[in-house]
Amino acid sequence: MSAAGPRLVRLSLTDFRNYRSLAWTFSERITVVTGPNGSGKTNLLEAISLLVPGRGLRGARMAELPRHGAEHWAVAARLQSGPDGFEIGTGTAPDQPAGRRVFRLDGQALRNRGVLGERLSAVWLTPQMDRLFSEGTAGRRRFLDRLVLALEPGHAREVAAHDEAMQGRNRLLATGRGRGAWIDGLELSMARHAVAATAARRSLVARLNARADRPPDETGFPQAVLTLSCAIAERLECEPALAVEDWLRGELASARLADQRGPGASRGAHRADLSLSDRETGRPAAIASTGQQKALLLGVILAHAGLIATLRGDAPLLLLDEPLVHLDRARRDALFSALSGLSSHVMLTGTDRDLFAPLLGRAESLRAEQGRLQHAGSGGVEGL
Repeated sequence: MSAAGPRLVRLSLTDFRNYRSLAWTFSERITVVTGPNGSGKTNLLEAISLLVPGRGLRGARMAELPRHGAEHWAVAARLQSGPDGFEIGTGTAPDQPAGRRVFRLDGQALRNRGVLGERLSAVWLTPQMDRLFSEGTAGRRRFLDRLVLALEPGHAREVAAHDEAMQGRNRLLATGRGRGAWIDGLELSMARHAVAATAARRSLVARLNARADRPPDETGFPQAVLTLSCAIAERLECEPALAVEDWLRGELASARLADQRGPGASRGAHRADLSLSDRETGRPAAIASTGQQKALLLGVILAHAGLIATLRGDAPLLLLDEPLVHLDRARRDALFSALSGLSSHVMLTGTDRDLFAPLLGRAESLRAEQGRLQHAGSGGVEGL
């Protein structure tokens, strides 16, 4: 990843999660935050993840973000990109409708959140992703959509519009009104947005797999082959988008009676699934060990960050929450080596500071504790 990305210079939090007030200036491109469970490490990464469009690395509702006893919250950051700097802020405000999140870029309110996606992107890994291969398809689909969103800011609108039309169709079918122009219009909307969302997913999978076709990765992580299991994607391989839309509309119309009796729409973008396998061995992630699964996920995250840097011309923020869990020493060393060669601003968390010792001299080491942040091993504290 050669393209340099924005570096996080300063972060300010107000009434966010367990932070009443925090103002921190970062001194290095790699930041390690350690501390006990519940100290605010993940909260810190979540705050940074909210600087880009979307609901952050936890996917939390707005009501969950203010500190206990507070009504509103705010996150602000200054970032440096080459010789230029810019500021991003987000949160809720008393003069806005309850629960409505606002964004500011260099002090100016933004109506179009897509502008933020053009200035800044972020990629993250959380412990919850360790369960991707043992849980249902919804989690894997959300994981894929987050990867797409980093490159296609409009993807979230397509998915939301598809789901809204699908819910409307489900309600009509549940009340026995499964005929007429109203349901025809909902199925048209479902088909149009399903094809657009699927095309974006398919494009990202192809791009990541193309990176895996390169010579063996020098980071030491296995290269993953991604497979998108989706009837719509299969059609898009050999038919134009408009033809696939027509096909999907016909499928939905034909399935009305069955969908009325069943759990919902039997066709659509919500039926897609994602699988990973090791490129070298062909072993599916679903039957791999937890350590192998984590290595594959890290390989995807690093490849995705590299893809963003290539296509956008700047690297994303890289937020890794508890990335060392399930990794042996060799994999940990490989991760540290890979991160040292990136141009992203990297944030890592963990409970054991000693495990990050190989990064000594290359990273800023911080300690979080109950809404406070300090340099590890020092007495200088910021945050209340």
